[in-house]
Amino acid sequence: MNVKQKTIKGEISLKGVGLHTGANVTLTFCPAPDNHGFKFQRVDLPGQPIIDADCDNVTDTARGTTITQNGASISTVEHVMASLVGMDLDNILIKVDGPETPIMDGSSIKFVEALEEAGLAIQNTDREYYTIPHNITYTEPDRKVEIVAMPLDDYRFTCMIDYNSPVLGSQHAGISTIDEFKKEIASCRTFCFLHELEYQLNHNLIKGGDLNNAIVIVDKEVTKQELQHLAKIFNRKEIDVAPQGILNNMELRYQNEPARHKLLDMIGDLALVGVHLKGHIMAARPGHAANVAFAKKIKAAIKKEKGKKKITNYDINAKPVYDTVQIMNILPHRQPFLFVDKVIELTKTYVVGVKNVTMNEEFFKGHFPGAPVFPGVLQIEAMAQTGGILVLNTVPDPENYLTYFLKIDNVRFRSQVQPGDTLIFRCDLMEPIRRGIAQMKGIGMVGDKIAVEAEMMAQITKVK
Repeated sequence: MNVKQKTIKGEISLKGVGLHTGANVTLTFCPAPDNHGFKFQRVDLPGQPIIDADCDNVTDTARGTTITQNGASISTVEHVMASLVGMDLDNILIKVDGPETPIMDGSSIKFVEALEEAGLAIQNTDREYYTIPHNITYTEPDRKVEIVAMPLDDYRFTCMIDYNSPVLGSQHAGISTIDEFKKEIASCRTFCFLHELEYQLNHNLIKGGDLNNAIVIVDKEVTKQELQHLAKIFNRKEIDVAPQGILNNMELRYQNEPARHKLLDMIGDLALVGVHLKGHIMAARPGHAANVAFAKKIKAAIKKEKGKKKITNYDINAKPVYDTVQIMNILPHRQPFLFVDKVIELTKTYVVGVKNVTMNEEFFKGHFPGAPVFPGVLQIEAMAQTGGILVLNTVPDPENYLTYFLKIDNVRFRSQVQPGDTLIFRCDLMEPIRRGIAQMKGIGMVGDKIAVEAEMMAQITKVK
C-alpha cells in the first residue's frame, strides 16, 4: 500500500531567541499543498522571500546549518528539519520573522510538540521515497569522519562520537526506525565544551545562548573565579561542575545525550536531500559540514538514477495521449519548427514526448550534411515544446496562449543525436506553477542514454 503525503491541519507558532543572533523570533508552521516540500519564508524581509530546504542552498555550516536563496538566509535549521522528518511530514511552510530559528531548549522537542498540537493531515498524493540502492560513502580522513548509507527497507541510524575527551569519552547512539525519533532523540539537547563556550562568549558568537539550552562539558581545569564569571554572564547565583563532568545547570536526559543530539543533527541535515529516505545510515564523528556533503552525495545519486529511470521503460508504440494533429491544436508551432511528434504520457506534474529524428529534416541541409547531428539548440527547443504542452494543459483554452522562455540553466549535452534516433523527452515541474510561471527539469534520452538535460523557466501568456 502506498504511503500518502502529510502536512498539518492548521498553523501553529513558537517564540524564542536565536542561539547565535540573540534575536527574538517567531516561527510558524503552516500547512502546505501536495508536492510542496519543506520551505522557509522570511516574513520580516521585503517580498517575504522563500528559501527551499535544500542541501544545494546551504551556505554555512560553522555553528549550525544555514540555507540561502532569493537573497535571504535562515540559520540553525537542523533542529526544525529533524522535527519535520521525525513527525513523518512532507509538506510544510515555515514562516520566520528573523534570520535564525529559535533555539528553544536546544533540542527538537518543542517543535515536535507544536506539530503534534497542530494535528497531522493526510494528503492525496503518494509519497516518494529514495531507497539506498548500494553503499554510499563519505570520508574526511584528516578528521576521521566516516559516513555510509546502506540498503534497508526502513530509515535506521547509528552514530558514534569521539572528541578525545576524558570526560565525554566515546559515545554511541542509534534508532532502528524513524518512528523512535520522538521518544529517543527529539529531546536531546545541543552541547559544547567549556573552552568553546568561553571562545564564543569572548567573540560575541552566542548572543542568545543560555545555560538552559545547552549541555556544557567541562574539558579542562576550571577555577572558582571562572565559574563565578560564568554565573554572572548567565545571571545565575552560582555554577559548579557536576560529577558527570558537565556544568550543573542541568541534568542529562540520557547518559549518551551528546551522541543522541549528533544523531538528531544528522537527521535534520539529511532532510535537506528533499525526499524521504530508506536506508541504514552509520556515522563516525559526524558534523554539519560532513552531513551536508553527504546529503549532496545522496542527492546526486538520486538525480542520476531519476534521469535514467524516467525514460527507459516507455512504450513508444502505445496509443499516444496526443498525436501530431492534436499537438498542433495546442502548440502554435508548425513544420519545419514543430519538434514533438507525439505525447505518450501526461499528468499534472510531468509530460513525456517523442521526437523521431529523420534525415529529411530541413536543418540537416546545412548542419553538417556530411556528418549529420541534431543541433543542440533544437534539442532544447524540442524539450521546451514538450514542456509547453504540460504547461498549456493547465488552461482550458490552450490555443489562446503562448509559452515564452524566461531562463535556461544547467544545460548539458551528453551524447550526439543522429538521423534514425528517437528522442524521448520527459519534463517535470520542479514546483507548482505560480502566476503562469513554470520551472521544469527536462531530460532527453536516446535508448538508455541521456542525450540532453536542462532546467527551464517559462511563462504562459494569453494572446491579445
